[in-house]
Amino acid sequence: MNNLWKYIIMATAVVLASIVLATAYTQRYRSMTGTITVTGLGETEFMSDMIVIEGSIENENYDAAEGYRGLEEARNRVINFLVSKGVAREAITFNMPYTYELTTSIYEDGNYVGSRFTGYNLTQSFTIESTDVDAVESAARELPSLLAQGIDISVQNPMYYYSKLESVKHNLIAAAAADAHERATQIAINSGAELGNLSMSRAGVFQITAATGDEEFSAGGSFNLSSREKKARVTVRAEYKIKPAVK
Repeated sequence: MNNLWKYIIMATAVVLASIVLATAYTQRYRSMTGTITVTGLGETEFMSDMIVIEGSIENENYDAAEGYRGLEEARNRVINFLVSKGVAREAITFNMPYTYELTTSIYEDGNYVGSRFTGYNLTQSFTIESTDVDAVESAARELPSLLAQGIDISVQNPMYYYSKLESVKHNLIAAAAADAHERATQIAINSGAELGNLSMSRAGVFQITAATGDEEFSAGGSFNLSSREKKARVTVRAEYKIKPAVK
């Protein structure tokens, strides 16, 4: 009987020891689990394939009808000039003209007493939009030369776009996510752990800047229009679970 109790006590001790060891291992495993948070980067350069240039012409005349005829002549000369420089006619769009009266103030003995009508100003804006970037760029540089021919014209700086920007964005997100995974993997390996499943991933805002220079990023995202050669970048913040490495 005494031997039986001895065996029972020994068996119980073994079971208790096993429970203690299992609990200790479980606690150790749990202490080694957690997450890794990393930020991946996707970046690429590309060349704009579309150009947009805006401008306007003006004509002043005491007679509105004469002013409009002058504006129409100026418009035709601008179109002919651009076409002669290789710009497609369908790339040039003129908007509706805008007319407003011109007046001058009248003073008597230093006091304002009213205004006098002096004529009309007629303004018409236009837009050049084309994928033939080189031709439009070259022609736009010469547009101000029409001033010497008596045409009151103003031209704004060109704006550059890329027709496949959405594709670029998708590829950048994929590249940034892959970079984040690689970073997390290296951190886990160097820490003696094993990378687990992705628990969270979030893309940042897109920054599209000039390909060269030190243009600043914006918290809300940048979208450069003034440079033909651009650089796009985006970050992806990812959180991965980690677990002890299997030995």
